[in-house]
Amino acid sequence: MQIIDLLVIIAYLVATAWLGLALSGKQSNLKGYFLGGRDLPWWAVCMSVVATETSALTVIGIPVMSYLGDLNYLQLGFGYILGRVIVAFFMLPRYYDGEMVTAYAYLGKRFGTSTQTTAGVTFLFTRLLADGIRVLACAIPVKVILDGLGIHTNYFVIIVVLSVVTIAYTFIGGIKAVVWVDVAQMFLYVIGGLLTIVVISAAVGGSWLTDAIDAGKLNVFVFEGNPLSADTSFIPSFLGGAVFAMASHGSDQLIVQRLLSCRSKLEAQKALIWSGVVVVVQFAVFLAVGLALWAYYNHALPADLGLTRDDEIFPRFIIEGLPTGVSGLLLAGILAAAMSTLSSSLSALSSSTVNDVYAKLKRTPMTDAQGFTVGRWATIGWGVAFILPATVFQSDEGNIVILALGIAGITYGGLLGAFVFGIVNKRARAVDANIAFALAVAVNAFFFVMEKYVTGEVWVAWQWYPLLGVLVTFVVGGLLGLRHKTRVVEESTIAEAEGSNRP
Repeated sequence: MQIIDLLVIIAYLVATAWLGLALSGKQSNLKGYFLGGRDLPWWAVCMSVVATETSALTVIGIPVMSYLGDLNYLQLGFGYILGRVIVAFFMLPRYYDGEMVTAYAYLGKRFGTSTQTTAGVTFLFTRLLADGIRVLACAIPVKVILDGLGIHTNYFVIIVVLSVVTIAYTFIGGIKAVVWVDVAQMFLYVIGGLLTIVVISAAVGGSWLTDAIDAGKLNVFVFEGNPLSADTSFIPSFLGGAVFAMASHGSDQLIVQRLLSCRSKLEAQKALIWSGVVVVVQFAVFLAVGLALWAYYNHALPADLGLTRDDEIFPRFIIEGLPTGVSGLLLAGILAAAMSTLSSSLSALSSSTVNDVYAKLKRTPMTDAQGFTVGRWATIGWGVAFILPATVFQSDEGNIVILALGIAGITYGGLLGAFVFGIVNKRARAVDANIAFALAVAVNAFFFVMEKYVTGEVWVAWQWYPLLGVLVTFVVGGLLGLRHKTRVVEESTIAEAEGSNRP
């Protein structure tokens, strides 16, 4: 690691921050701060969606999967595309009906305030845990950089610094700044992955691909193992991945907020579907990076290389194997991408806090100025809150990508189930949806805790969590809904009817 790399990192971080703020303009109201004025082009939103859901987790986590295994993670990507198509035509139109600001506004429209607030609070809690892991993912390459410079510190100090910087970035620019910076970051770290493959190919004479073929590491489809518990098998990866994408892109405010910032429903659908294609290509690039690294390090295990975490393998190569300046640029891209993803989460958390919790609990109507002020303070609060889960999960020895997806999956099923249940079942009331939602989350949390902290055995693969949650929601909510003999008319329909009867 040379001084020029440090200068490149500093210059790039400053430049991207300036770019985001310059393109965002001064934000002074809720619509501008949380939705970018609904004036963002679909291709920028597409790139932002990809950068948000992958970023540092992809760059440092996915190469490890092929380094230690094969290419079976691509099965999940194919399922992601299917799930996005379903969301684009089944759920997005309902979000654009009525100028909604959050994903959970539909639940408020269908079931009432209690369900919207319950979903909003659940999103806040789950996103806090999952994004704590994203902070950790960002801290990993930073620690490797500092160790390479002889500056030895712990993850906690790095996590605190990154959280403070991210808070400041999001507090000023809002969602528009985040989206445009995401676009720049995504192109940078994908190009960095391709450059890594070129550099390793030159170093090992291009033999890394033939070595991978001989070792059977180019295997994409896996049809062996128990389809319920084997998380590398095709059925849970493809079908479970499709439902997972439906939940993450149809009921997670982190993604829905971006889609609602498009100029129209049609552009939001294009952004969503194309993001699935881009994700698969991105997965393939970083899985190839893992295969190349496996050959470069002569098939050695990360522990044999003196690494404390498997996820440190790619950051180490960036420092040791890439040319001076190039390594600094790629590391800057990883850091900036991770921070822009975190700022996206802060924006989504603060928007849900304002619209799904504060506005619904406030006795008097919330003014735009009040919401804007609360949203900014919520940004600060959630940024500080990231520190705790990031610190807690730093001792986890598993793959950081799987850990983050598993935690998100705990509530994804209940959220997706509540949405679909509300659309399909016209008899159910708010109490039915709330009870079913709570039980769906509890069931998934039980399996996650038992696997991670009690038995250590996988009973249900993490890809199945969303589908399991949907099934629990439908069964429990459906049975409770049988008590009611009449169908429910959504709040907006009632309001329209009342308005038409006015003189």
